[in-house]
Amino acid sequence: MGTFHDNMGELHGITVVVKTPDGSRAWIGRCHEERPEGMLLLDVAAYVEGEGEKTLAEAIAQAARLGHWPQHKRLLVPSAEIGTVTRLGELRG
Repeated sequence: MGTFHDNMGELHGITVVVKTPDGSRAWIGRCHEERPEGMLLLDVAAYVEGEGEKTLAEAIAQAARLGHWPQHKRLLVPSAEIGTVTRLGELRG
């Protein structure tokens, strides 16, 4: 259930996982708006495979269980870098 801003798109207000086409990077944040140039996310955590103590899959799984820790207030993920978009809530097991 999102917010009641029909003109903002179906993902407006939903926390999503945006992965690159090659799966090497991911951003988790609240979708504010889908634009032709990309997706604007709020309260964003960024993950890169091979950086940090966890794999990208482990980091996403932990965020699905415990929530994510934002590093950026606002971030525009360029359209060319968007491979998949998944609602974080769908990953909770």
